[in-house]
Amino acid sequence: VLLLGALLLALEPLAYGWLSLPLHLLVLLYALGRGHAKRELGPFRDAWRRGDSEAAALVAERDLGLAAADPRSLMAAIQAHLLWRSHQGFFAVIFWYLLLGPMAALAYRLLALATEHSQLAGVRERAAQLQHAFDWLPVRVLLVSFGLVGNFVTVNRVLLPELLNWHISARQLLAQVGPAAAEAGEVKVEEAGIEQLDAVEGLLVRTRVLWYAIIAIWTILG
Repeated sequence: VLLLGALLLALEPLAYGWLSLPLHLLVLLYALGRGHAKRELGPFRDAWRRGDSEAAALVAERDLGLAAADPRSLMAAIQAHLLWRSHQGFFAVIFWYLLLGPMAALAYRLLALATEHSQLAGVRERAAQLQHAFDWLPVRVLLVSFGLVGNFVTVNRVLLPELLNWHISARQLLAQVGPAAAEAGEVKVEEAGIEQLDAVEGLLVRTRVLWYAIIAIWTILG
């Protein structure tokens, strides 16, 4: 992160700052999450739609590292996983890039990687603590966005009691508010469960469109 800052500082005076734009783009592309969450859920969705809960559980554990005691808990875990992946791999990165620039976006990405993949328990724990601090503000902005494109009344009812709670994790808050904003209701099984998952995915798509529109307006006015 410090090296990136030094490079940006060196490039800023050159060609009116235009030479720093490719570096901004490369950092942003690196910081955004890898993979496609909807495509990764394909085998799970197929097994769930067939009503084969055992196969769905095996696929979820194999592909996503998720385990649950029963089908309803598994579907709730899948919804939470989808929301978390979208937040960590897109919304949080874009938030910090817009607010503080590429250094903050890169720092967030490196913290996420350290939290997930570090072999050292101390490093993993410290990275998780720092990521929690990084997540606190953008996850609440994201949940407010859910209210604007989803069920505003339900989002307010679920979010307001936890709005200033420092101790609740971003993943837990997303799991509580996201399905409520999508009006998914109580977790269901078989085809109804897929419809709930589609509702959460639709909520995320609408939220991305909202953010794109806000960014476009910000850029024009800026």
